[in-house]
Amino acid sequence: MKESIQNITLSIPKPILRKVKILAVERQSSVSALLTGLLEEIVEREDAYAAARDRALARLERPVSLGTRGQAAWTRDSLHER
Repeated sequence: MKESIQNITLSIPKPILRKVKILAVERQSSVSALLTGLLEEIVEREDAYAAARDRALARLERPVSLGTRGQAAWTRDSLHER
């Protein structure tokens, strides 16, 4: 299935646009394809970050056993013996 394409209008300062056009030619690409690729990278990076954040938050919600059954086997004084 072919993805639908949406045209947009960008306002880019002329000096930047000139450099982007040069980059596109050097990469044997169009400005549109170059910008599309960069935008795809940004979206993929943000999606990966969101997924990693969700995994980390899910791990924080799970109970963790420290093997103490809720009771410390030491006292403050024994930890700070002089």
